[in-house]
Amino acid sequence: MANGGYRSTGDLPEVTPVFPLDGAVLLPSGALPLQIFEPRYLNMVDDAMAGHRLIGMVQTAPGGDRVRPGLARVGCAGRITSYSETADGKYLITLTGVCRFQVAEELSAMTPYRQVRANWAPYAADLEPLAGDLEFERVPFLAALRKYLDLRGLGVDWEAVNVAPGPALVNSLCMALPFDTGEKQALLEAASLEERRVALAALLEIGAAMASRADDDSPPSLQ
Repeated sequence: MANGGYRSTGDLPEVTPVFPLDGAVLLPSGALPLQIFEPRYLNMVDDAMAGHRLIGMVQTAPGGDRVRPGLARVGCAGRITSYSETADGKYLITLTGVCRFQVAEELSAMTPYRQVRANWAPYAADLEPLAGDLEFERVPFLAALRKYLDLRGLGVDWEAVNVAPGPALVNSLCMALPFDTGEKQALLEAASLEERRVALAALLEIGAAMASRADDDSPPSLQ
């Protein structure tokens, strides 16, 4: 079960470890592969595997310092659904998104990794099964996606894109595409899947227009 069998936010732990990592946004039901090698995060994975298997992914925010930067106000917890260890001691894990949370406060933890008190209540709907597909006009959406990718020299499995259910397509693109930290955070915090789709479509169009403009402004090459 994608949400780990959690029926309500009351089933989720009040305290969760967090992995601050800009650009690595996790969304409910999304799958995020990670390679863990820092000792403090190896410790975090060990503890999570021995307990509820949940890790909160969160981006950083202004404040703090280089070692302990500020934390964004909203993150998403994922359950470790895949785990392996390499010969050189690294962990290869996959987090499957369970539920978003507000960072109520950071705790003074004895562990080398950071922990927060999570407020799950605003995102209780993340635990509910999706009701049907996401209805939207795919042709203009995919045209904007193709232009965005082409202008950046990026590729995608179009066969998979064409058959993907709307919710999975939107969430996977939000997680995978190289938007900046603020844009990723806005997609994460979108109140509904439809709002996230609208924001994603706008970012694709803006990103494609900016890339096209940059190409037009580039100086001609000498032949």
